[in-house]
Amino acid sequence: MLSSVRIIVTALALFTVAHSAPVDSGSGDLTHNLVFKNKCSQNIWLASSTTWDNTPLPANGGLLIPGETFTITVVDHWQGRFWGRTECNFQYLNSTTNAACATGDCGSGEEYCGYISGRPPATLAEFDFNGWDDLDYYDISLVDGYNLPISIQPQTKLPAQGDPYSCGSPTVEKNINSICPSPLQILDHNGEVVGCKSACNAFGSPQYCCAGAYNSSQTCQPSSYSKLFKSACPSCYSFAFDDATSTFTCKGDYTIQFC
Repeated sequence: MLSSVRIIVTALALFTVAHSAPVDSGSGDLTHNLVFKNKCSQNIWLASSTTWDNTPLPANGGLLIPGETFTITVVDHWQGRFWGRTECNFQYLNSTTNAACATGDCGSGEEYCGYISGRPPATLAEFDFNGWDDLDYYDISLVDGYNLPISIQPQTKLPAQGDPYSCGSPTVEKNINSICPSPLQILDHNGEVVGCKSACNAFGSPQYCCAGAYNSSQTCQPSSYSKLFKSACPSCYSFAFDDATSTFTCKGDYTIQFC
């Protein structure tokens, strides 16, 4: 859950179309290519959130049609999160939710999120480039709930030295929407389950949100709901203090795949 803990961006994010050459930032910093692939059967509207700038994603609100690939180039020390939005119509706001997308909405019909983290539930791919020991830190977070399967695959391998979290590939292995408990479900206009809230989002109580007296690894323990998320994605963050089995490190470029 990197960006929800510390999301201080110190370098400009630069964006390119797929298969094009990396962009020169002009500052002499090294860059990282992030290749996004939509392997789902539905359209996805890619979203990102950093504290640096509202830099454009793909056209039409970040639209990635099934099978489409898009590459983003960021410089060292960039920090932020990415997610996919579903069933978006930026010409129409749902009168009940005041949202343009069924899941992952940026708020009030915004096509790009910029500094906004997005409306949960949404599966998050989080990055902190060139952090401690000059390593990239990355994870998939279900702390804000789930809407789409995501995997992160490093393109450059480092010696793993027996560590599964060194250049590992966190992957959502199951469709959590299909096993989502009723109190956590988000339904679209057709009554289909399109998202699964976290217990914190659904109930707001301190023990689920790891807040107040529960704001420590000793007092905040995984709930039956977060355990369900963890069983579907053992390599994902399932609650706030799930660092030990959820944080990966590597260096280089990465592929982020939906479905």
